[in-house]
Amino acid sequence: MRRPLFNKFSVIFGPRPPWSWLLLCCVSVLALIVVLSSSSFTSFESVTFSIKSDIYTNYRRLKEQTASDYLELTNLSSGLDNLEVGICGKEREHYVPCYNVSENLLTGFKDGEEFDRHCELSQDHEECLVRPPKDYKTPLSWPVGRDVIWNANVRISKDQFLSSGSMTKRLMLLEENQISFHSDDGLLFDGVKEYSHQVAEMIGLGSDAEFLQAGVRTVLDIGCGFGSFGAHLLSLKLMAVCMAAYELTGSQVQLSLERGLPAVIGNFISRKLPFPSLSYDMVHCAQCGILWDQKDGIFLIEVDRILKPGGYFVLHGTSLSTKQGSMASPIEKFTEKICWTLIAQQEETFVWQKTIDAQCYSSGKQGVIPLCAHEGIQSYYQPLASCIEGTNSKRWVPVQNRSSSFQISPADLEIHEIRQDEFYEDLESSRLALRNYWSLLTPLIFSDHPKRPGDEDPLPPYNMIRNVMDMNARYGGFNSAFLEAGKSVWVMNVVPLGTRNTLPFILDQGFAGVLHDWCEPFPTYPRTYDMVHANGLLSNLITEGCSMKRLLLEMDRILRPEGWVVLSDKLVPIEKARMIATQIRWEARVIDLDNGSDQRLLVCQKPFLRK
Repeated sequence: MRRPLFNKFSVIFGPRPPWSWLLLCCVSVLALIVVLSSSSFTSFESVTFSIKSDIYTNYRRLKEQTASDYLELTNLSSGLDNLEVGICGKEREHYVPCYNVSENLLTGFKDGEEFDRHCELSQDHEECLVRPPKDYKTPLSWPVGRDVIWNANVRISKDQFLSSGSMTKRLMLLEENQISFHSDDGLLFDGVKEYSHQVAEMIGLGSDAEFLQAGVRTVLDIGCGFGSFGAHLLSLKLMAVCMAAYELTGSQVQLSLERGLPAVIGNFISRKLPFPSLSYDMVHCAQCGILWDQKDGIFLIEVDRILKPGGYFVLHGTSLSTKQGSMASPIEKFTEKICWTLIAQQEETFVWQKTIDAQCYSSGKQGVIPLCAHEGIQSYYQPLASCIEGTNSKRWVPVQNRSSSFQISPADLEIHEIRQDEFYEDLESSRLALRNYWSLLTPLIFSDHPKRPGDEDPLPPYNMIRNVMDMNARYGGFNSAFLEAGKSVWVMNVVPLGTRNTLPFILDQGFAGVLHDWCEPFPTYPRTYDMVHANGLLSNLITEGCSMKRLLLEMDRILRPEGWVVLSDKLVPIEKARMIATQIRWEARVIDLDNGSDQRLLVCQKPFLRK
């Protein structure tokens, strides 16, 4: 396997056995002789890979080779295991860690909690690479890939499709080795566009094109089917995130991500969702299977927690119990306690609006749900609570009062207690980084003679990637840079535990995002992202005492074949990550940032492994 090259590599090594130093000296002397003996050879080997911003400079192959040889010697002398990681068995082609129903039952989980995520119980730490299915094919580029996917790429068989019911058949058309999705015929009887228009009219709009003007930017689509409603909302420039429970087959989340639509595994069982309070403008459920009037309405209280004041809860279908004969009556009684108003009903579609009056929850009305005693706790693995959150937040701003502009104002920064200089510095560095990253997203950088991109080597197309994850999102600057550059991507902004919780600010910008502990696997299916990016995450991981190797194996699991990894960090964690990248068979290159710091960039590409 070709050894990755280095650029401006320097590191202070601790004491090593004398023989390794002697061999290094020999290699260095030989390198010096070669340099002095042939200026033409030197000019041939000293290749400059220069990008417009000129922060990546001076690839010197000879120096890189010398440093790489010395690194190999030090690895051998320290007994480092450089063996390649093996391939997982076929049973793990669609493996999602932390979901093991039988193990959860044996542990004593019940009443639905056995279907929840329990990473603390997982004893399976086998280090192997999840292989793609036998007939896996590279997904079609956006926007074609939104409407047509390869059926071998997802875990749904022809028999499952044929037995899945008439509504599914209306949504999807199975043709040979492809599944086609129809935007006009979806899970909903009257078609997605007509349904979306109906919901808009029910909240007092002329059409669904006015959602943005009415303050509806972000939608959490619970039990999203196969993403058709979310795909339509995205065409209206709304951010619609699919959230559905983990499923062994026919997964809603897997199919949505395969189509290039935002999605994450999650459910309403016993824990709060990984979002802060006041996160979404609309929460939508169309036949999502949740009995909202069960467990004393605690699921509705959780919806109220993540719903912004003035936001909407849209419920369609027969997903709630009908004990009292009228479909809406059990839930309607409870929604009065949480200060919601039923503003419209048409056949099986109901729309409630959350109050904009924070005093409603403390007005002394009989049966009103009490306020939470402790607010502001990160909602990660926290149990569901029968109390109201968010009323004392500075973010209590009705969606209707918000500007339709996506520009961040000083007032927005003040609400989130973010300094202007920090925000704009993060945004500008993200813009610069994206320009350089995009130039690097080509196998050209892994050749023996990297060269400057020119007219004969055009930049990658704007739709080369679709699903992007920023593993340490900070203020969402990377997401903003993608939007400004006109790239056809969406970004899952992940805010790691242990860092400043900027997720409320990210969501208020209209982006997708979640809280996550990177000592654990991410709740998604294999091969669901085209690119993962992280700035400073490796250093944080070392501080937390978590395994960097497991983190990179997790990146490999969620990356599509030929997907990209871009890591920016200090020299020591970057070099450790490069060695692990070699073990998991990534093409990898360390790049020096010519800015006087000890920051390095690790750019990797995952290969297409068949066996």
